[in-house]
Amino acid sequence: MAIRIVRLGTPRLAREGTRIGTVRRPPRGVPKAEFARQDWYDVWFPNLAPSLETMKQAQAAQTPAQWNAFVRKYKAEMAAPDASHALQLLAALSQDSDFSVGCYCEDETHCHRSVLRELLAERGAKLA
Repeated sequence: MAIRIVRLGTPRLAREGTRIGTVRRPPRGVPKAEFARQDWYDVWFPNLAPSLETMKQAQAAQTPAQWNAFVRKYKAEMAAPDASHALQLLAALSQDSDFSVGCYCEDETHCHRSVLRELLAERGAKLA
């Protein structure tokens, strides 16, 4: 049992389980009824997405210093009670369930999901 960190919209892996979209917005031009069938996500959970302002900061980051500023800001957002509780819940669920969390970004190293991976690991999540 474990959490997989995935790119939304890619083919599902074996034992991936429920796919959770930790994104600010649903995929453009895709009917809601098609989200799961087209491998976007089964459940939309924007609670763990960066705020719009923070997401724009990440997209504009071109230097390591700019990326690190985004990481600090996103981690501060995830330290808020609601987000922190959600992370703790997912970490606990990973002990007995297979599921995945993800975002649309092609490069995980330049995406909030890399920070999510770190935050979940800090809370004892089992990661695939």
